[in-house]
Amino acid sequence: MENIGRLLLSAYQCAPGMGSVSQIGWEWYSRLAGRLPLTLVTHIRNQKALEKAGAPLPGTEILYVDTEWFAGPLYRLASRLFPRSEHPVFLISSLDFFVYDRLALRMLRKLRRQGKSWDLIHQPTPVSPLAATTLHRLRLPLILGPWNGGLKSPDTFPEIMAAESGWLYPVRRLGRLADWLLGSSRNARLLLTATAATRADIPQRYRVKCRNMIENGVDLEVFRAAPWPEPPGEGQPLRILFVGRLLPFKGVAMLLEAVARVCAGSPVHLAVAGAGPEENALRQKADELGIAGQVEFLGPLPHAEVARRLAECHVFCLPSIRESGGAVLLEAMAAARPVVALDYGGPSEIVDGEVGALVPATGWKPVVEGLAGIFEEILRDPEGWRRRGQAGRRRIEQRYSWPAKIDAALSLYRECLESR
Repeated sequence: MENIGRLLLSAYQCAPGMGSVSQIGWEWYSRLAGRLPLTLVTHIRNQKALEKAGAPLPGTEILYVDTEWFAGPLYRLASRLFPRSEHPVFLISSLDFFVYDRLALRMLRKLRRQGKSWDLIHQPTPVSPLAATTLHRLRLPLILGPWNGGLKSPDTFPEIMAAESGWLYPVRRLGRLADWLLGSSRNARLLLTATAATRADIPQRYRVKCRNMIENGVDLEVFRAAPWPEPPGEGQPLRILFVGRLLPFKGVAMLLEAVARVCAGSPVHLAVAGAGPEENALRQKADELGIAGQVEFLGPLPHAEVARRLAECHVFCLPSIRESGGAVLLEAMAAARPVVALDYGGPSEIVDGEVGALVPATGWKPVVEGLAGIFEEILRDPEGWRRRGQAGRRRIEQRYSWPAKIDAALSLYRECLESR
Protein backbone atom coordinates (compact mmCIF):
# COMPACT_ATOMS: atom_id res chain seq x y z
CA MET A 1 0.00 0.00 0.00
CA GLU A 2 1.14 3.52 -0.84
CA ASN A 3 1.58 5.83 2.13
CA ILE A 4 -0.81 8.46 0.77
CA GLY A 5 -4.04 8.26 2.74
CA ARG A 6 -7.59 7.13 2.06
CA LEU A 7 -9.01 8.04 -1.32
CA LEU A 8 -12.63 8.85 -2.11
CA LEU A 9 -13.08 7.91 -5.78
CA SER A 10 -16.28 9.31 -7.31
CA ALA A 11 -16.91 7.59 -10.65
CA TYR A 12 -20.45 8.05 -11.96
CA GLN A 13 -19.59 5.64 -14.80
CA CYS A 14 -17.59 2.66 -13.53
CA ALA A 15 -18.02 -0.91 -14.77
CA PRO A 16 -16.29 -3.27 -17.20
CA GLY A 17 -18.08 -3.99 -20.46
CA MET A 18 -20.55 -1.09 -20.23
CA GLY A 19 -19.00 1.37 -22.67
CA SER A 20 -15.77 3.29 -23.06
CA VAL A 21 -16.25 5.83 -20.23
CA SER A 22 -17.48 3.14 -17.83
CA GLN A 23 -14.38 1.13 -18.70
CA ILE A 24 -12.24 4.16 -17.80
CA GLY A 25 -13.94 4.33 -14.39
CA TRP A 26 -13.36 0.59 -13.87
CA GLU A 27 -9.66 0.89 -14.77
CA TRP A 28 -9.20 3.66 -12.20
CA TYR A 29 -10.97 1.70 -9.49
CA SER A 30 -9.46 -1.74 -10.18
CA ARG A 31 -5.91 -0.48 -10.64
CA LEU A 32 -5.94 1.83 -7.60
CA ALA A 33 -7.32 -1.01 -5.46
CA GLY A 34 -4.35 -2.50 -3.66
CA ARG A 35 -2.25 0.65 -4.11
CA LEU A 36 -4.11 2.62 -1.41
CA PRO A 37 -7.30 2.21 0.65
CA LEU A 38 -10.26 3.68 -1.20
CA THR A 39 -14.00 4.18 -1.19
CA LEU A 40 -15.74 4.10 -4.56
CA VAL A 41 -18.92 6.14 -5.04
CA THR A 42 -20.77 5.18 -8.22
CA HIS A 43 -24.21 4.87 -9.78
CA ILE A 44 -26.36 1.89 -8.86
CA ARG A 45 -26.72 0.91 -12.53
CA ASN A 46 -23.09 -0.27 -12.34
CA GLN A 47 -23.67 -2.62 -9.40
CA LYS A 48 -24.44 -5.82 -11.30
CA ALA A 49 -21.42 -5.54 -13.61
CA LEU A 50 -19.11 -4.56 -10.74
CA GLU A 51 -20.17 -7.51 -8.60
CA LYS A 52 -19.78 -9.86 -11.56
CA ALA A 53 -16.19 -8.60 -11.89
CA GLY A 54 -15.50 -9.36 -8.21
CA ALA A 55 -16.16 -5.98 -6.60
CA PRO A 56 -15.78 -4.73 -4.00
CA LEU A 57 -12.08 -5.49 -4.47
CA PRO A 58 -9.82 -6.07 -1.43
CA GLY A 59 -9.07 -2.92 0.54
CA THR A 60 -12.05 -1.06 -0.94
CA GLU A 61 -15.70 -0.35 -0.25
CA ILE A 62 -18.42 0.74 -2.67
CA LEU A 63 -21.27 3.19 -2.10
CA TYR A 64 -24.08 3.14 -4.67
CA VAL A 65 -26.24 6.15 -5.56
CA ASP A 66 -29.67 5.43 -7.06
CA THR A 67 -31.20 7.99 -9.47
CA GLU A 68 -32.91 5.55 -11.84
CA TRP A 69 -36.27 7.15 -11.02
CA PHE A 70 -34.95 10.23 -12.87
CA ALA A 71 -32.34 8.83 -15.28
CA GLY A 72 -34.56 6.19 -16.94
CA PRO A 73 -37.40 8.48 -18.09
CA LEU A 74 -34.88 11.17 -19.10
CA TYR A 75 -32.94 8.76 -21.34
CA ARG A 76 -36.10 7.40 -22.96
CA LEU A 77 -37.32 10.92 -23.72
CA ALA A 78 -33.96 11.91 -25.27
CA SER A 79 -33.86 8.74 -27.38
CA ARG A 80 -37.31 9.46 -28.79
CA LEU A 81 -36.39 13.05 -29.60
CA PHE A 82 -33.10 12.15 -31.34
CA PRO A 83 -33.33 8.57 -32.70
CA ARG A 84 -30.39 8.93 -35.14
CA SER A 85 -28.00 11.04 -33.09
CA GLU A 86 -26.21 9.79 -30.01
CA HIS A 87 -24.57 13.03 -28.88
CA PRO A 88 -27.78 14.99 -28.18
CA VAL A 89 -29.06 11.95 -26.28
CA PHE A 90 -25.86 12.03 -24.24
CA LEU A 91 -26.17 15.76 -23.55
CA ILE A 92 -29.76 15.49 -22.30
CA SER A 93 -29.11 12.28 -20.31
CA SER A 94 -26.11 13.92 -18.66
CA LEU A 95 -28.48 16.04 -16.56
CA ASP A 96 -28.85 12.97 -14.36
CA PHE A 97 -25.30 13.50 -13.12
CA PHE A 98 -26.31 16.59 -11.16
CA VAL A 99 -28.97 14.60 -9.29
CA TYR A 100 -26.42 11.84 -8.64
CA ASP A 101 -23.85 14.32 -7.38
CA ARG A 102 -26.23 15.99 -4.93
CA LEU A 103 -27.37 12.64 -3.51
CA ALA A 104 -23.74 11.47 -3.25
CA LEU A 105 -22.81 14.59 -1.26
CA ARG A 106 -25.73 14.01 1.10
CA MET A 107 -24.73 10.35 1.61
CA LEU A 108 -21.06 11.19 2.24
CA ARG A 109 -21.87 13.93 4.75
CA LYS A 110 -24.03 11.47 6.68
CA LEU A 111 -21.26 8.85 6.70
CA ARG A 112 -18.72 11.39 7.89
CA ARG A 113 -20.96 12.31 10.80
CA GLN A 114 -20.92 8.59 11.63
CA GLY A 115 -17.12 8.54 11.75
CA LYS A 116 -16.00 7.82 8.16
CA SER A 117 -13.08 9.86 6.88
CA TRP A 118 -11.09 10.40 3.68
CA ASP A 119 -7.98 12.40 2.82
CA LEU A 120 -8.48 13.13 -0.86
CA ILE A 121 -11.24 13.10 -3.53
CA HIS A 122 -10.73 12.18 -7.18
CA GLN A 123 -13.55 12.26 -9.75
CA PRO A 124 -12.33 10.55 -12.98
CA THR A 125 -15.76 10.09 -14.58
CA PRO A 126 -17.69 11.65 -16.22
CA VAL A 127 -14.82 12.73 -18.46
CA SER A 128 -16.70 15.86 -19.54
CA PRO A 129 -15.99 19.33 -18.07
CA LEU A 130 -19.79 19.70 -17.99
CA ALA A 131 -19.83 17.43 -14.91
CA ALA A 132 -19.63 20.15 -12.28
CA THR A 133 -19.55 18.61 -8.80
CA THR A 134 -20.37 19.80 -5.29
CA LEU A 135 -18.05 17.30 -3.57
CA HIS A 136 -15.62 20.12 -2.77
CA ARG A 137 -18.08 20.96 0.03
CA LEU A 138 -16.55 18.05 1.94
CA ARG A 139 -13.54 20.41 2.29
CA LEU A 140 -10.97 17.88 1.08
CA PRO A 141 -8.42 18.28 -1.75
CA LEU A 142 -10.32 17.56 -4.99
CA ILE A 143 -8.89 16.35 -8.32
CA LEU A 144 -11.16 16.45 -11.37
CA GLY A 145 -10.56 14.52 -14.58
CA PRO A 146 -8.93 13.66 -16.83
CA TRP A 147 -11.47 15.73 -18.70
CA ASN A 148 -11.92 15.66 -22.46
CA GLY A 149 -14.28 18.23 -23.94
CA GLY A 150 -14.49 21.70 -25.38
CA LEU A 151 -14.02 20.53 -28.97
CA LYS A 152 -15.86 22.83 -31.36
CA SER A 153 -18.00 21.38 -34.13
CA PRO A 154 -16.30 21.38 -37.56
CA ASP A 155 -17.91 23.64 -40.16
CA THR A 156 -16.53 21.69 -43.15
CA PHE A 157 -19.02 18.79 -42.95
CA PRO A 158 -22.48 20.44 -42.95
CA GLU A 159 -24.19 17.30 -44.31
CA ILE A 160 -22.92 15.22 -41.39
CA MET A 161 -23.51 17.80 -38.66
CA ALA A 162 -27.11 18.24 -39.87
CA ALA A 163 -27.69 14.51 -39.30
CA GLU A 164 -25.99 14.85 -35.91
CA SER A 165 -28.33 17.61 -34.68
CA GLY A 166 -25.31 19.87 -34.52
CA TRP A 167 -27.51 22.88 -33.68
CA LEU A 168 -27.82 21.44 -30.16
CA TYR A 169 -24.07 21.42 -29.47
CA PRO A 170 -23.85 25.05 -28.21
CA VAL A 171 -26.10 24.00 -25.31
CA ARG A 172 -22.90 22.57 -23.83
CA ARG A 173 -21.91 26.11 -22.95
CA LEU A 174 -24.45 25.93 -20.15
CA GLY A 175 -21.96 23.61 -18.48
CA ARG A 176 -19.70 26.58 -17.79
CA LEU A 177 -22.58 28.31 -16.04
CA ALA A 178 -23.17 25.20 -13.91
CA ASP A 179 -19.47 25.07 -13.07
CA TRP A 180 -19.52 28.71 -11.97
CA LEU A 181 -22.68 28.31 -9.90
CA LEU A 182 -21.49 25.12 -8.15
CA GLY A 183 -17.87 26.27 -7.75
CA SER A 184 -16.45 23.02 -9.13
CA SER A 185 -13.31 24.26 -10.94
CA ARG A 186 -12.94 27.15 -8.50
CA ASN A 187 -12.59 24.81 -5.53
CA ALA A 188 -10.69 21.93 -7.17
CA ARG A 189 -7.02 21.47 -6.33
CA LEU A 190 -6.09 20.05 -9.77
CA LEU A 191 -7.81 19.82 -13.16
CA LEU A 192 -6.54 17.00 -15.39
CA THR A 193 -7.02 17.86 -19.08
CA ALA A 194 -6.62 15.46 -22.01
CA THR A 195 -6.33 17.76 -25.03
CA ALA A 196 -5.45 21.26 -26.13
CA ALA A 197 -9.13 21.93 -26.87
CA THR A 198 -10.04 20.99 -23.30
CA ARG A 199 -7.39 23.26 -21.79
CA ALA A 200 -8.44 26.14 -24.05
CA ASP A 201 -12.03 25.73 -22.85
CA ILE A 202 -11.04 26.07 -19.18
CA PRO A 203 -11.45 29.67 -17.93
CA GLN A 204 -8.08 31.41 -17.94
CA ARG A 205 -8.04 31.94 -14.17
CA TYR A 206 -8.16 28.17 -13.55
CA ARG A 207 -5.55 27.02 -16.08
CA VAL A 208 -2.79 27.22 -13.49
CA LYS A 209 -4.45 24.16 -11.92
CA CYS A 210 -4.29 22.11 -15.13
CA ARG A 211 -2.10 19.05 -15.61
CA ASN A 212 -1.90 17.14 -18.88
CA MET A 213 -3.26 13.59 -18.77
CA ILE A 214 -5.14 11.78 -21.53
CA GLU A 215 -8.37 10.22 -20.25
CA ASN A 216 -7.82 6.88 -22.00
CA GLY A 217 -5.28 4.19 -21.31
CA VAL A 218 -4.47 0.81 -22.82
CA ASP A 219 -4.51 -2.61 -21.19
CA LEU A 220 -1.30 -4.09 -22.58
CA GLU A 221 -2.37 -7.58 -21.50
CA VAL A 222 -5.38 -7.44 -23.83
CA PHE A 223 -3.89 -5.43 -26.69
CA ARG A 224 -0.59 -7.14 -27.42
CA ALA A 225 1.75 -6.45 -30.32
CA ALA A 226 0.68 -8.80 -33.13
CA PRO A 227 2.81 -9.93 -36.09
CA TRP A 228 2.08 -8.08 -39.32
CA PRO A 229 -0.13 -10.15 -41.66
CA GLU A 230 1.06 -11.24 -45.08
CA PRO A 231 1.60 -7.98 -47.00
CA PRO A 232 -1.26 -6.83 -49.24
CA GLY A 233 -0.88 -7.46 -52.93
CA GLU A 234 -1.99 -9.99 -55.49
CA GLY A 235 -4.02 -12.65 -53.74
CA GLN A 236 -3.93 -10.81 -50.40
CA PRO A 237 -6.34 -7.87 -49.94
CA LEU A 238 -5.46 -4.76 -47.99
CA ARG A 239 -7.28 -5.37 -44.70
CA ILE A 240 -8.74 -2.23 -43.11
CA LEU A 241 -10.53 -2.19 -39.74
CA PHE A 242 -12.94 0.35 -38.24
CA VAL A 243 -14.25 0.05 -34.66
CA GLY A 244 -16.85 2.40 -33.22
CA ARG A 245 -20.49 3.34 -32.94
CA LEU A 246 -22.23 3.56 -36.32
CA LEU A 247 -23.24 7.22 -36.13
CA PRO A 248 -23.08 9.95 -38.80
CA PHE A 249 -20.10 11.81 -37.30
CA LYS A 250 -17.94 8.65 -37.26
CA GLY A 251 -17.47 9.12 -41.01
CA VAL A 252 -17.90 5.48 -42.08
CA ALA A 253 -19.81 6.58 -45.20
CA MET A 254 -16.68 8.46 -46.37
CA LEU A 255 -14.57 5.39 -45.61
CA LEU A 256 -16.85 3.26 -47.81
CA GLU A 257 -16.42 5.69 -50.70
CA ALA A 258 -12.63 5.62 -50.28
CA VAL A 259 -12.62 1.81 -50.27
CA ALA A 260 -14.75 1.79 -53.44
CA ARG A 261 -12.13 3.94 -55.19
CA VAL A 262 -9.25 1.65 -54.23
CA CYS A 263 -11.22 -1.51 -54.99
CA ALA A 264 -11.33 -0.48 -58.65
CA GLY A 265 -7.65 -1.42 -59.00
CA SER A 266 -6.64 -3.51 -55.98
CA PRO A 267 -8.22 -6.06 -53.62
CA VAL A 268 -9.44 -4.49 -50.35
CA HIS A 269 -11.36 -5.88 -47.36
CA LEU A 270 -13.00 -3.54 -44.86
CA ALA A 271 -14.22 -4.86 -41.51
CA VAL A 272 -16.66 -2.58 -39.64
CA ALA A 273 -17.06 -3.43 -35.94
CA GLY A 274 -19.82 -1.69 -34.05
CA ALA A 275 -23.55 -1.05 -33.98
CA GLY A 276 -25.75 2.01 -34.23
CA PRO A 277 -28.61 3.69 -36.05
CA GLU A 278 -26.59 4.15 -39.27
CA GLU A 279 -25.96 0.43 -39.86
CA ASN A 280 -28.75 -0.17 -42.38
CA ALA A 281 -27.89 2.99 -44.31
CA LEU A 282 -24.22 1.97 -44.44
CA ARG A 283 -25.06 -1.53 -45.66
CA GLN A 284 -27.21 0.00 -48.39
CA LYS A 285 -24.42 2.42 -49.34
CA ALA A 286 -21.89 -0.41 -49.64
CA ASP A 287 -24.33 -2.20 -51.95
CA GLU A 288 -24.87 0.91 -54.07
CA LEU A 289 -21.09 1.40 -54.37
CA GLY A 290 -20.71 -2.19 -55.53
CA ILE A 291 -18.47 -3.23 -52.63
CA ALA A 292 -20.89 -5.21 -50.46
CA GLY A 293 -18.71 -8.29 -50.99
CA GLN A 294 -15.62 -6.43 -49.73
CA VAL A 295 -17.26 -5.00 -46.57
CA GLU A 296 -17.94 -7.11 -43.48
CA PHE A 297 -20.22 -5.75 -40.75
CA LEU A 298 -19.20 -7.46 -37.50
CA GLY A 299 -21.57 -5.90 -34.97
CA PRO A 300 -20.36 -4.84 -31.50
CA LEU A 301 -17.33 -6.78 -30.25
CA PRO A 302 -15.83 -7.33 -26.77
CA HIS A 303 -12.29 -6.11 -26.14
CA ALA A 304 -10.71 -9.53 -26.66
CA GLU A 305 -12.38 -9.89 -30.08
CA VAL A 306 -11.36 -6.35 -31.08
CA ALA A 307 -7.76 -7.32 -30.26
CA ARG A 308 -8.07 -10.42 -32.46
CA ARG A 309 -9.46 -8.40 -35.35
CA LEU A 310 -6.66 -5.86 -34.99
CA ALA A 311 -4.15 -8.69 -35.35
CA GLU A 312 -5.77 -9.62 -38.69
CA CYS A 313 -5.76 -6.14 -40.26
CA HIS A 314 -3.02 -4.14 -41.97
CA VAL A 315 -4.27 -0.71 -40.92
CA PHE A 316 -6.82 0.80 -38.58
CA CYS A 317 -8.93 3.74 -39.79
CA LEU A 318 -11.05 6.13 -37.69
CA PRO A 319 -12.51 8.75 -40.10
CA SER A 320 -14.52 10.50 -37.37
CA ILE A 321 -15.06 14.22 -38.03
CA ARG A 322 -15.56 15.09 -34.35
CA GLU A 323 -13.59 12.86 -32.01
CA SER A 324 -12.60 14.36 -28.65
CA GLY A 325 -10.50 11.37 -27.62
CA GLY A 326 -9.52 8.31 -29.61
CA ALA A 327 -9.15 5.30 -27.28
CA VAL A 328 -9.54 2.88 -30.16
CA LEU A 329 -6.56 4.49 -31.92
CA LEU A 330 -4.44 3.77 -28.85
CA GLU A 331 -5.62 0.15 -28.82
CA ALA A 332 -4.71 -0.25 -32.49
CA MET A 333 -1.27 1.24 -31.86
CA ALA A 334 -0.80 -1.17 -28.95
CA ALA A 335 -1.47 -4.02 -31.39
CA ALA A 336 1.36 -2.61 -33.57
CA ARG A 337 -0.97 -1.44 -36.31
CA PRO A 338 -0.55 1.85 -38.18
CA VAL A 339 -3.48 4.23 -37.72
CA VAL A 340 -5.28 6.66 -40.03
CA ALA A 341 -7.56 9.44 -38.78
CA LEU A 342 -8.70 12.98 -39.51
CA ASP A 343 -6.55 15.92 -38.48
CA TYR A 344 -9.06 17.29 -35.99
CA GLY A 345 -9.71 16.92 -32.26
CA GLY A 346 -8.17 14.18 -30.15
CA PRO A 347 -6.77 12.08 -33.04
CA SER A 348 -4.65 15.02 -34.20
CA GLU A 349 -2.79 14.85 -30.86
CA ILE A 350 -2.31 11.07 -31.00
CA VAL A 351 -1.48 10.34 -34.64
CA ASP A 352 1.47 11.61 -36.68
CA GLY A 353 3.61 10.41 -39.59
CA GLU A 354 5.68 8.16 -37.33
CA VAL A 355 2.74 5.94 -36.34
CA GLY A 356 0.31 6.46 -39.25
CA ALA A 357 -1.24 9.37 -41.13
CA LEU A 358 -3.72 12.21 -40.71
CA VAL A 359 -6.13 13.39 -43.41
CA PRO A 360 -7.00 17.12 -43.45
CA ALA A 361 -10.58 17.59 -42.21
CA THR A 362 -11.51 19.99 -45.01
CA GLY A 363 -14.69 18.36 -46.33
CA TRP A 364 -16.31 15.14 -47.50
CA LYS A 365 -14.69 14.96 -50.94
CA PRO A 366 -11.12 15.78 -49.81
CA VAL A 367 -11.39 13.21 -47.00
CA VAL A 368 -12.48 10.48 -49.42
CA GLU A 369 -9.59 11.36 -51.73
CA GLY A 370 -7.13 11.52 -48.84
CA LEU A 371 -8.14 8.15 -47.42
CA ALA A 372 -7.99 6.50 -50.83
CA GLY A 373 -4.52 7.97 -51.40
CA ILE A 374 -3.26 6.59 -48.08
CA PHE A 375 -4.65 3.10 -48.78
CA GLU A 376 -2.92 3.12 -52.18
CA GLU A 377 0.32 4.17 -50.49
CA ILE A 378 0.07 1.20 -48.10
CA LEU A 379 -0.31 -1.10 -51.12
CA ARG A 380 2.83 0.43 -52.65
CA ASP A 381 4.94 0.42 -49.45
CA PRO A 382 3.63 -2.18 -46.99
CA GLU A 383 6.99 -2.49 -45.23
CA GLY A 384 7.09 1.21 -44.41
CA TRP A 385 3.61 0.99 -42.91
CA ARG A 386 4.53 -2.12 -40.93
CA ARG A 387 7.30 -0.05 -39.31
CA ARG A 388 4.80 2.68 -38.43
CA GLY A 389 2.79 0.06 -36.55
CA GLN A 390 5.85 -0.95 -34.57
CA ALA A 391 6.56 2.69 -33.71
CA GLY A 392 2.99 3.00 -32.44
CA ARG A 393 3.48 0.07 -30.06
CA ARG A 394 6.61 1.67 -28.62
CA ARG A 395 4.78 4.95 -28.07
CA ILE A 396 1.94 3.22 -26.23
CA GLU A 397 4.34 1.47 -23.87
CA GLN A 398 6.07 4.76 -23.06
CA ARG A 399 3.08 7.10 -22.71
CA TYR A 400 -0.34 5.50 -22.68
CA SER A 401 -0.36 2.29 -20.64
CA TRP A 402 -2.60 2.12 -17.56
CA PRO A 403 0.30 1.34 -15.17
CA ALA A 404 2.08 4.51 -16.31
CA LYS A 405 -1.12 6.52 -15.83
CA ILE A 406 -1.75 5.20 -12.31
CA ASP A 407 1.84 5.93 -11.27
CA ALA A 408 1.40 9.51 -12.53
CA ALA A 409 -1.88 9.83 -10.61
CA LEU A 410 -0.29 8.67 -7.34
CA SER A 411 2.36 11.36 -7.75
CA LEU A 412 -0.39 13.95 -8.18
CA TYR A 413 -2.16 12.66 -5.06
CA ARG A 414 1.03 13.20 -3.07
CA GLU A 415 1.41 16.69 -4.56
CA CYS A 416 -2.10 17.61 -3.45
CA LEU A 417 -1.66 16.33 0.09
CA GLU A 418 1.78 17.86 0.58
CA SER A 419 0.54 21.29 -0.50
CA ARG A 420 -2.52 21.10 1.70
